[in-house]
Amino acid sequence: MTPGDLVLTPRGVRFQGRVFPCAIGKGGLSRVKQEGDGATPVGLHHIVGMLYRADRMPRPASWARPIGPRDLWSDDAGDDAYNHLVRAPYPYSHEALRRADPLYDLVLITDWNYPTAIPGKGSAIFLHQWRRPRYPTEGCIAFRRDHLRWIAQQIAPGTRVIIPAV
Repeated sequence: MTPGDLVLTPRGVRFQGRVFPCAIGKGGLSRVKQEGDGATPVGLHHIVGMLYRADRMPRPASWARPIGPRDLWSDDAGDDAYNHLVRAPYPYSHEALRRADPLYDLVLITDWNYPTAIPGKGSAIFLHQWRRPRYPTEGCIAFRRDHLRWIAQQIAPGTRVIIPAV
């Protein structure tokens, strides 16, 4: 592990000598992640993308891509585009990336089950804003808004996210 890794600890995520309080999935940590289990997958992951709401914040990093009004994320294991960005209108089950609430104003995409997705292994393990302090997610890792933005400004594509089995 290096100071440039995002490492989940019992106190939060350690990154660049700081510890940021966070929330994980309501299903806890899992070595056998499945779609809909609410668990955060244990393992070594990488940041592979960054999305943000340009109407709500300035670009956090040069490689961040704005979230458009038709941007969705497929969570349908029967869809050929499972665990990928898709656009509305879309006939399969999906999650809207442009939300009324601020949870996805800034999204760091991990390589969990991506880009080659295995159906049912789980989709969309993001780092995003929390609903409220330490309120569980559906499997993602969530942070306070200012902490997430600071992290986003420091990372680069490929930054490692380490989730050890505790």
